[in-house]
Amino acid sequence: MDTTVFHQFFDHCVGNWQTERTYHYLTKQEVERSHTDFQIAPLSAALKLKVLADNLYPTMPDVDPLPGFSLGFQTVSEHGDKVSQSLNLLFVPQEQTGEILTGDYLRDRAYEESRPIISQFSFNNSTRELLMTTQYTRVVSVDSITLINPTLRIRRIYNYQRPEAGQPLDTLLLVGFGVEQKGQSCNNPGQS
Repeated sequence: MDTTVFHQFFDHCVGNWQTERTYHYLTKQEVERSHTDFQIAPLSAALKLKVLADNLYPTMPDVDPLPGFSLGFQTVSEHGDKVSQSLNLLFVPQEQTGEILTGDYLRDRAYEESRPIISQFSFNNSTRELLMTTQYTRVVSVDSITLINPTLRIRRIYNYQRPEAGQPLDTLLLVGFGVEQKGQSCNNPGQS
């Protein structure tokens, strides 16, 4: 399994990012803009092991090669609503078929539900797109990050109503689009 491009993708993700997003709430027929500051730092081996343990995931003999990050973000909507969160995340590659690398994506705290969660990811070595799919209780979230260059990412978020087992994702609740730029100055949480 060749994970060179996969690791380069994550090396470029470390740092401070600013995101301008537009969310389309299809059930309410509303559109909302928001601004988010992200801080992304590599995760220590001890915290990688904690993320595995929090998710009751099998312990691995060597976690050093696994991409893991501490993520903090602060979002302000155009209406003035503010959300701050921090979490730890870990990617465990499992299989490669052609240009596509797949595996598990673990977090010690999920976005939609405040609990540890195991999601699935796929990474396309050719397009440098990371696709993460999370099955929440009521929603299935499909999050895409495409690395255009080391300082520019494009983000797409699709939230579907969770279907009955075996049924397709066909009821879209929310669509989000974002442009993420690295190296911009970020405000610290709690500061204005």
